[in-house]
Amino acid sequence: MPNPKRRHSKARTRTRRAHDFIKPKSLSTCPQCHEAKMPHRVCPKCGYYKGREVIVTKDIL
Repeated sequence: MPNPKRRHSKARTRTRRAHDFIKPKSLSTCPQCHEAKMPHRVCPKCGYYKGREVIVTKDIL
């Protein structure tokens, strides 16, 4: 099994790891209630998806 001849420099290691950070979740707004929600998913606040009610949610006021 081949082994590295010399160690990698800090700059080379950090350049390689530049893409390993955690990306923030992408959010879109619900057209019904205008709350933030994950795209292509049912809105957890109002229960609507693509203009129709998919799940029935309780109104907590």
